[in-house]
Parts: sequence; structure tokens; C-alpha cells
Amino acid sequence: MAGTRSSARLANSSSPNSSQGNTASTPGRAGSKRKSDATTGSKAKRGKKGSEKQQKTIEETLATKDEDDVMEDEKPTDEKSTEPKLGPGMDESGIDELDPNGAADTTKEEEGKIEKIDEDQNAASAKEQANGPDEQKEEGAKTNGNGETSIMDDTGKIEPPNGEQTEHESTKKIKGDAVEESSQREASTPSSILEKGIIYFFFRGRVNIDNPSNVDDLARSYLVLRPLPHGAKLGDGPIGDEGNNRILALPKKVLPVSPQDRFMVFVEQAKSSMEDIKKNHLTSSDYATKTAGTRHTPAATPVAEGVYAITTTGRESHLAYIVTIPSELSEVQRDVGLSERGSFVTSIKNPQYPGPANTNLPQGPEFPQELLDEFRSLRWMPLQPKFLDYKNCQILLIGSGTGDLSKATDQTGGDAKTDEDTPLEEMEKLEHEDEIRVEHLKGDDSVFEDLGLSSKEYSKIPTTW
Repeated sequence: MAGTRSSARLANSSSPNSSQGNTASTPGRAGSKRKSDATTGSKAKRGKKGSEKQQKTIEETLATKDEDDVMEDEKPTDEKSTEPKLGPGMDESGIDELDPNGAADTTKEEEGKIEKIDEDQNAASAKEQANGPDEQKEEGAKTNGNGETSIMDDTGKIEPPNGEQTEHESTKKIKGDAVEESSQREASTPSSILEKGIIYFFFRGRVNIDNPSNVDDLARSYLVLRPLPHGAKLGDGPIGDEGNNRILALPKKVLPVSPQDRFMVFVEQAKSSMEDIKKNHLTSSDYATKTAGTRHTPAATPVAEGVYAITTTGRESHLAYIVTIPSELSEVQRDVGLSERGSFVTSIKNPQYPGPANTNLPQGPEFPQELLDEFRSLRWMPLQPKFLDYKNCQILLIGSGTGDLSKATDQTGGDAKTDEDTPLEEMEKLEHEDEIRVEHLKGDDSVFEDLGLSSKEYSKIPTTW
């Protein structure tokens, strides 16, 4: 295989320098042998001139200054180059084309240099045999940023160790948090997943009711979406704040369960940091009234955490989720419409058309013209994540059954013909990674770390009313 350690070593052994090292004598006899070669070499070459090619000797590479001046057309050689210099009468292939009698006699000073070169070559050869092939540095090898040696193959392509990309090289941490971008995950995530991320469910009690005893004591519920890159996977630690969070308000207080349940939600805040959402939307507050005195609005209570995906099946779009916190759902979660797995058919309302009187907002979303043009003359269109980045965007949620994600994760025709994962497989990967991440944090209380909330200020995830 090209680029292996053994092939690189064989290439070195066939190079001119390697050849010289192998023909050199021992340090004690190097001088006499080289002198003998210089006196006998001419006879051997007279009888076979032009009959076969012979490799140049070390003596011929030590050209004198006068001989170098004659070779005006000789190319300069870089000091770092591993190729030998060409002496007088030597072409680029290393063949001696001059009459052997024309070679200059070797001086004593040159013999000393030759003896020194032979000693160095023999010492290097002995060290190479002692160290073995694993400790040799291959020609054409390069070191990557991790201190690992990568081999260059015959095509000039750099191959990582073992010929394949390591996990460390294919992933990249995002700002030191639990989110990692992976090129392999990017390739395997199906295109029918328009967006994926972490989802949190909250509810808030009515005024002056800090501890709701049933659904009737709730004032409003919320969904917080934290989008992740398309090729992201989860490692250890809390989720970092990218400032792309959205909070969706659900005036109906409970989630739709069946196809007969059609509830409107709207984007209360978009493109926000968790600090902003916490400060302006989730904390408690007090205000004074002329008739009832001071009124208290309780803080929002986290109900569940999970992973979500906005998917498309061609004609429809879906918001699917899988709960990871709490590990077991209780009556509180089920009363607000949550299940271990669930999904909703989703549609965006065209703000250019009026809606039902009880769902109208004082101000509509400020969509740019290019987004408005996508509606054409339609009152509703399938959800696309880019619309959620605008405050007061209204979304219709239609119940699609609980515990079943088959409709929401149905592959489109294009995905079915590729090697990509199915949407359900990608969601289950994300679910498994989030479960491990949560387990390594503080269990169910890790929701507070993710959101930057204090467990002293906010109620723990409730299990009973």
C-alpha cells in the first residue's frame, strides 16, 4: 500500500545516498579502499565505455573549484536537498560521460573528508539497524498538529496514521461546551431534518399561585428551543449559549395530543441568550395594582428536557421530540400533554391574513419580503426553521399521536436512496448522547446547569401536583 513505512524505507534504500552508504568500507579501511578504487576504476571503464551505466562515486562528487567554474550550465543545488551534486561530466542520471582518465587525482585532504563521510554513513547505518523500522523517520512523512506522523502517498495526498481519519480530527468542540461538530455526523444526518437541538418544557402558575395543584392553576406553558448545528453531536458538560435560543408561548397551557387538538403558539422571543430569556421571561416578578395591591407572578417551572427535530415529509412539516429528563414521566408531565416521544404537525400562519379573534396578536411578525413571498397566496405553509427567528411568528400545532414518531420521521424519497441515517435514527443518537451527558452532570437537575438557572430560585422538576 502506498504511503506505508516499509515502502518509504525501500525508496530510501534505492536512492544515491543509500547506495553510497552500502558500498562504503569500515572506518579503519575507508581511505585505502577509496584510493584503490580511484586507480583501478579507469581500466574497468575503458573496456566498457558506453556499455552500461555506472553510479558516481563519492570522489566524483567532490569537484574542485576550477572544475565547477567550467560547468556554467550546472543547476544550483539546495543545501537541504537529499539529491547529490553533479560533478564534471555527470548528467542528471548520475552517468559519467567523460573519459575516466580525465578525473582529477584525489588529494590527501579529500581522502580525509571521504574517510569522515564513510564513518558518518556507517554510524548512521548501524543506528538504523539498532532502532528498527518503527523508529525511523520516513522520507515524505509529515507531522500533524497532534504530534502524529502522517504519510504522503504516491499521489501527494497526506494520509493520517493507519490510513484513516481519527475521531479527534473529524470533530471540533464549539466554545468548550458539550456540543461537537462532526464531519461524519454531518454526512449521516438526513436532509429531511431541517433543524435539531435541545428542547425544554416549562409552565407558569397563575398570579399568586407558586405551587399549582392541577392544570387549571396554570397561566401559560412554554417551549424553549436551542438549535444545534446540523452535524453536531453531544459530549460531556452543559450546553453552551450561542445566543440563538427561542421561547415559544403556549396560551392553551397544554400540548395537543390528538389530531382534533389544534393549538396556536407564538414566538415570544427569538435569537436570544439564555440570560435574556431567564431574566425577561422565566423569573418571578411583583407588581402593584390600585385595587388588589401587590400581585406576584411566580417563576416558570421546568417540566421536562429532551431532544427535538423539525422534519419535513414533503407536503408536511413536523416538530418531533424525545424526553430525556425526567427519566420517568409522572402525572404532571402527562397532564400537560407530554409523553416519552411525541410529535406535532406544524404550519406557519401568513401574517398578511387575519386569524381567529382569540388568536390575534397586537403586532405581527416583521418578516422580510423574501419570506412573505414564499407564502404566495397561501394562508398557511409548512414550518421552516428560519421563520422562528422572528418575534410574534405564529405556529399551529396539530396533535399527531403520542409515543409514535413514524409520521414525523418518515423518510422522503431522496433520503431513502442514500446511505444517510433515518430521521428517527438520528434523533435516537442525539437522545442517547443527551442521556449520557445528563447522567454525568446532576441527573434531572442538569436542566438548571444547561439553562444557567439557580435551583434555589426555580422549583425542581415536579413529579406530583
